[in-house]
Amino acid sequence: MPGSLLQDITHTIQLSIAPVFLLTALGTTLGVLATRLSRIVDRARRVEARVREEASPQRDASVRELRMLSQRVRLVHWAITAGTTAALLVCLLIAVAFLGYLLEARLATVVAVLFVAAMGAYFTALLCFLREVFLAIATMKFQLPVEATDAAPPRARGPSLT
Repeated sequence: MPGSLLQDITHTIQLSIAPVFLLTALGTTLGVLATRLSRIVDRARRVEARVREEASPQRDASVRELRMLSQRVRLVHWAITAGTTAALLVCLLIAVAFLGYLLEARLATVVAVLFVAAMGAYFTALLCFLREVFLAIATMKFQLPVEATDAAPPRARGPSLT
């Protein structure tokens, strides 16, 4: 009996290793998202400070930029929320797996549902992140000298050169 018990707990620990790796990926993703959020907020503060002193044409461009930054913040917020939800679901999954072992309960369906829900939340976080990256790229403008833009061949896609 003790050998079987040891094998059972060893097997439970082995099954919880994959979700732990998933937690590592989620933690890394959340770190990237938090950094992006911080940079967007810093940029918005600089634009807000500048917009008060600008004349109409420049002010309009700054207001458009603030609106875009607001959209980006909202997307990063949803990505962080979904990523954190995924991490919490993975933690719950690990706890349920161990409780199922300790209580000798059959919780495979609960574990499967938690895993699918965690993957759905992570998928949502990644989609929001991808959309935010697309918005960031769409708003990039490089201030190149005229002679530099004439020498370079035009690109089919990518940031606009102004």
